[in-house]
Amino acid sequence: MINFISSLFSRGEVTISEASARDSSAIAVLHNASFRRGWSEQEVEGLLIDRHVVVHRAMTGNKLAGFIMSRLVEAEAEILSVAVVGRHRGRGLARQLLQLHLRRLAGLGARAVFLEVDEHNDPARRLYHRAGFREVSRRPSYYHAGGGKTADALVFRRDLL
Repeated sequence: MINFISSLFSRGEVTISEASARDSSAIAVLHNASFRRGWSEQEVEGLLIDRHVVVHRAMTGNKLAGFIMSRLVEAEAEILSVAVVGRHRGRGLARQLLQLHLRRLAGLGARAVFLEVDEHNDPARRLYHRAGFREVSRRPSYYHAGGGKTADALVFRRDLL
């Protein structure tokens, strides 16, 4: 009842913080809803407890609104996944997650960040271009789009100084 009453007065403000293994179920659900090949809760939990993986989550109250996950080895990081709940898309949440995440990676010693994105994912491509990422390579027919169709994976890089 208290949660219901507080939700009536909540402005839906988003808070961003580091994720933990306790978030594995919610992250797996969001990942599965966002991507053709989703991750299981066990896969997500394994990533969340890996000392080389950095994960930030965006919360509205006690509900996951989005996350970003990277693997950092030596001075290079790879963004493994970014997802935002549908009703929060188009409001700058992915940008906020990405900016905070890049600052954290830089603070941990990352000098370069890489990621792959489906060539047809225009919102993600715009997000990464605006954040200073540049296409450095292409993996032909990397993603299976169903119906026998494929899409290239674009490999992006951003140097952190």
